[in-house]
Amino acid sequence: MTSFLDRLRIELPIFQAPMAGVSTPALAAAVSDAGALGGIAVGAVDAADARTMIAEVRATTARPFNVNVFVHGPPRADPGREAAWLAGLAPAFRVYGAEPPTALRAIYRSFAEDDAMLGALVEAAPAVVSFHFGIPEPRRVSALRATGAVLVSSATSLAEGRAAEAAGVDAVVAQGYEAGGHRGVFDPTAPDERLGTLALTRLLVQRLGVPVIAAGGIMDGAEIAAVLRLGAVAAQLGTAFVACPESAASPAYRAALLGDDVHTVMTSGISGRPARCLVNRFTTLAEELTNGTPALTPPDYPIAYDAGKALHAAATARGEHGYGAQWAGQGAPLARALPASELVAALTRELRAAEQGSATRTD
Repeated sequence: MTSFLDRLRIELPIFQAPMAGVSTPALAAAVSDAGALGGIAVGAVDAADARTMIAEVRATTARPFNVNVFVHGPPRADPGREAAWLAGLAPAFRVYGAEPPTALRAIYRSFAEDDAMLGALVEAAPAVVSFHFGIPEPRRVSALRATGAVLVSSATSLAEGRAAEAAGVDAVVAQGYEAGGHRGVFDPTAPDERLGTLALTRLLVQRLGVPVIAAGGIMDGAEIAAVLRLGAVAAQLGTAFVACPESAASPAYRAALLGDDVHTVMTSGISGRPARCLVNRFTTLAEELTNGTPALTPPDYPIAYDAGKALHAAATARGEHGYGAQWAGQGAPLARALPASELVAALTRELRAAEQGSATRTD
């Protein structure tokens, strides 16, 4: 563990998951300044915005941080499926005095085909670059490695972990089924083993030759200690940081996360890819559409997300916030609203206590 953390130049085995739509330069900088590894996600922005975000982190901290990209396969346009999905969403749009879009588009580019983003990352040379949804082609991996960046890939199975290791990454994030946000499966059409964080972490630790970072449902120091005992070099936490004031979560998102009756569900209805989020009006509607008669299938990611964002905007304009992408893992009921630096300090105290035999939280 020490050698890998030393290579990253961080003191604490705590990574802040770079969740798109939630992580911000301010959050990443605060986490890194606290001795952990902060992160930003650029999968939902273009190269120019990525440069701006990286510059904003560097303007606030001189510490290392992670920049995450999406490496999803190209979406397959299917006008019939897209029209059926829009027709299914239409009644919800009309409740809020709006009509669904007449057509949908792929709103995000994959890093697999985005040369401008590759150029931005090579130029910026962040300390860590991480991949989600898959591994870039060797040319892109080599270009990033030449900058000196530590390369990390998510994996939800042993097969994905082995593929990442074979591609030359420096570490693998074991993303358990408990994790919030988008499931990192390389092929969303293939069967998903749905391995939990503990089982997947131990499996990858035993079978891979690169360091493993555990992710999914981890909310406090006792859970960090648990995955470290399984052989992980660090724990990556996403939902734990959503309620921090530095995150980009909306007031409604924060209120839902910190409510008294918090539940999560895995759904493809919001974006077109499996993702875990808080149960809300959108997840209920998506379940009705995908299990109805006839059963509808969301368009491919990120085409479906174009419709999801439009519905969220229409509902929000009328004061309804239950159609947002409120990403959260199964540990969501354990969330706490603390500034990022204070949360890292609390996690560290809890980790040290757990290492001495106590599982006390320091809320």
